[in-house]
Amino acid sequence: QVQLVESGGGLVQAGGSLRLSCIASGSVLKIETVNWYRQAPGKQRELVATITSGDTTNYADFVKGRFTISRDNAKNTAYLQMNSLKPEDTAVYYCNAQARYYSGSYVRGPSNYWGQGTQVTVSS
Repeated sequence: QVQLVESGGGLVQAGGSLRLSCIASGSVLKIETVNWYRQAPGKQRELVATITSGDTTNYADFVKGRFTISRDNAKNTAYLQMNSLKPEDTAVYYCNAQARYYSGSYVRGPSNYWGQGTQVTVSS
């Protein structure tokens, strides 16, 4: 079906930047909405940003003005540009997407998929 793989996480000082990528592979026909979530230790997973198939974006209040979500449909890739990072942004960041895919001669979906997550650590 479809696999999502995140990359780009790492350790950065407060005020720094990171760019996360989420690449969809497999029998992908079309990626619909893409979401970035994050989960800090001991906390629930929370929605960070969303981009629709029409490129409409939405952000959680705690990242507005600092993070930017984008996508490259030709590459089946979504991005999360994170600027002015704060220690409280430390979390595992997950890519979530709804995708239509090929199954034999049929088109299936949209089905919901998750990546394995990428760790972002912001030091003070």
